[in-house]
Amino acid sequence: MKENDIKIITNFPRQVREIENTFIPLAEGIRLAARIWLPEDAETDPVPAIFEFLPYRKRDGTSERDALTHPYYAGHGYACVRVDMRGAGDSEGILEDEYLKTEQDDALEVLDWITKQPWCTGATGIVGISWGGFNGLQIAARRPPSLKAIVTIASTDDRYADDIHYMGGVMLNDTMSWGATMFAFNSRPPDPAIVGDTWRDLWMARLEANNPWSMKWLSHQTRDAFWQHGSVCENYADIECAVYAVGGWADGYSNAVPRLLERLSCPRKGLVGPWAHKHPHFGLPGPRIGFLQETLRWWDHWLKDIDTGIMDEPQYRAWMQDSAVPASYYEVRQGRWVAEPTWPSDHINWQKLYFTERGLRAEAGSEEIDVAIHTPHAMGTHQGEWCAFGLDPDLPGDQREEDDCCVVLETEVLTDAVEILGAPVLRLRLSADQPNAFIVARLNDVAPDGTSTRVTYGVLNLTHRDSHELPEPLVPGDMYDIRLQLNDIAQVFPVGHTIRIALSNTMWPQFWPSPEPVALTLELRSSHLELPVRVLRKTDETLRPFEPAESASPQSAEVLEPPSHVRRVERDDVLAETRLTVIADTGMLRLTELGWEHGSVSRQYCSIRDDDPTSARLDLHWTMRFRRPDADLDVRTETRSGLTSTPAQFHFTAEMEVFEHEEKTYSRTWTRSVDRELN
Repeated sequence: MKENDIKIITNFPRQVREIENTFIPLAEGIRLAARIWLPEDAETDPVPAIFEFLPYRKRDGTSERDALTHPYYAGHGYACVRVDMRGAGDSEGILEDEYLKTEQDDALEVLDWITKQPWCTGATGIVGISWGGFNGLQIAARRPPSLKAIVTIASTDDRYADDIHYMGGVMLNDTMSWGATMFAFNSRPPDPAIVGDTWRDLWMARLEANNPWSMKWLSHQTRDAFWQHGSVCENYADIECAVYAVGGWADGYSNAVPRLLERLSCPRKGLVGPWAHKHPHFGLPGPRIGFLQETLRWWDHWLKDIDTGIMDEPQYRAWMQDSAVPASYYEVRQGRWVAEPTWPSDHINWQKLYFTERGLRAEAGSEEIDVAIHTPHAMGTHQGEWCAFGLDPDLPGDQREEDDCCVVLETEVLTDAVEILGAPVLRLRLSADQPNAFIVARLNDVAPDGTSTRVTYGVLNLTHRDSHELPEPLVPGDMYDIRLQLNDIAQVFPVGHTIRIALSNTMWPQFWPSPEPVALTLELRSSHLELPVRVLRKTDETLRPFEPAESASPQSAEVLEPPSHVRRVERDDVLAETRLTVIADTGMLRLTELGWEHGSVSRQYCSIRDDDPTSARLDLHWTMRFRRPDADLDVRTETRSGLTSTPAQFHFTAEMEVFEHEEKTYSRTWTRSVDRELN
């Protein structure tokens, strides 16, 4: 079997029965649609239950990955309950935003319903990736009595500064693109085969309530109560059940894993591999692992009281990545597994590298030198996506071109390999010529041929230097001492390479630009880099190996139209404008056992001119298609949203059009201006 192959398992210790749909009643009177996999004999031999709660539609949106995962758990003695949130998929009600208290309340009711079923022992766990990983933590913080353990994958404990909205207090353009995604998703119809003749009434109610969420998110630019809700970092002690936190270095969500290990007081484990925003048994970059077997050991320990030995192993396990040629897509990232008995670890030595006129050096420089950081506004088109999925060219490419327009400091050629594990930190002394500015730092691995691979990066809104809750404008010309923490990483810098820091004050289109053109002044002698250096240890060679990746059988589906992907950067020298186009077409798929056909196209258009941050423009367009020939359903929705800005305001627009059998039957438009709050 090849390194990234997945072994399909069809014979399990217990025969699996699937309940394709059942409705779970809530006290409020609405019903949530659930799909359940469980052992055939579970009603006479009850089992613990694993709950997953998402808005992404069990009928189509997550059906492919659900088929790979939940029957596998069920075949090993668990009831897996996959529930659509209210207002999503085939559930009743309205979905109004992410991570609302209502969502948690509904989950508590569902857990109570599960424990009362004759097939359940009364012990429950929660599994989830991304949204499902978020709410796993949030529901755990509510302490439902049946919940013994969770597995949270690609999630975060901090909804403000370590999510898809305001990284380091700087607005990510994913605030718009993710908002556009949910704007499109919330326009989708339920399936008449599940909800019956009421499907159109349910759908129309959703369309009426489908106000673009980006408008809310633009109105909360600081860490206020809106973001504090659902951020379990507000009080880690709320979580008492066992937590297995999982992430990937190629994903936007990896920082929370070591942070949860450090700050939770409950039983906990952490795992970070090379993966992007996918499950470790089928995610890329590889190597994939036997994640289902690993999590079965976790569930057996916490839900069945079986001593699997999993809690005797190191608390934190991470994939130490070897140096790699820069590429926007990797099938595999070479490396090895390393582990720490606890985190933070006593085995990390912090190495300080000073900023000097000669580059990064072990000794501080003697000269007082100031350098200007004044980056072209279009810098950043080679940085890939904030949240990579590993299936398309969405990882950062060769950094040389963009390093050339930044302030760069570099070590001498390494005569000994350097391995880091943790979050590098920059201590910078700098000033700005405007009251509103941000700083971006990239840590790169530079090969002897000059190729530059981004290892990690970080950003800080300088008006948030002391607080995300109460930012303060800069005083132009005044010097400030800034701490900038980069994203956690595990990486080898080999002999013959150099370690490079590249500093900029823009990174488009990942971050919305500052209101005015900005020049920063960096005082070299008072600035340095701190690297979390990990020493080689023999204990890494004795780690329990992960088993090869396994899954249940894939779903039955027919490709009606093939998928495609476009990522294109264009330069208009007449306008001095750079444009990025990203088009992701899923094609059209027929779920053969269900008779349900679906597909989508997302289009993202970004542009900015060299000399004008207010020229920044982001336009997003989604097409969603659904067909059920046996119910005469043929639906297409077109959702568009856009953002521009002045120095004082953001200007948001949106439009939704609905077509049935290619006849427009519904449309709405939105326009909103929001004051910029030091962003």
